[in-house]
Amino acid sequence: MEVEINSNIVDIGRKIDKKGKELRASVKSALLKTALHGINIIEDRTADGRGLKGRFPKYSPKYLEFRKSRGRGKNVDLQFTGKMLGSMSAVSTNSYAEIYFMRSAEAKKAAGVGKKRPFFGFSRKERKNLSQVFFKALK
Repeated sequence: MEVEINSNIVDIGRKIDKKGKELRASVKSALLKTALHGINIIEDRTADGRGLKGRFPKYSPKYLEFRKSRGRGKNVDLQFTGKMLGSMSAVSTNSYAEIYFMRSAEAKKAAGVGKKRPFFGFSRKERKNLSQVFFKALK
């Protein structure tokens, strides 16, 4: 899964040119810091039971019974074992950053979970926050 953060590219270009050549060298690092912050946003939001469209729908009665039989609670936080969200990682280049799942099994699980409970991505407010993190990391 790939997540893009769209921003005003002209504004980004102006800010980068203004900062000079040494700033260009720090773009890769700033992108990585931004992506890692993005992972934290996703983890914090899901732990609170919220996805991209607000609160997650409740678990089905059958699945809730299964969770209880395994000693898990009824909170919808997408964390049965913690492996799926714990598998998120980030990589960056000089021009983009990507958040991905390190294990293919967890990526498939996330794709399935994301159909009913969309969580992998960012709201407009979160994208604005990520943009601020990026520009702060460039300073």
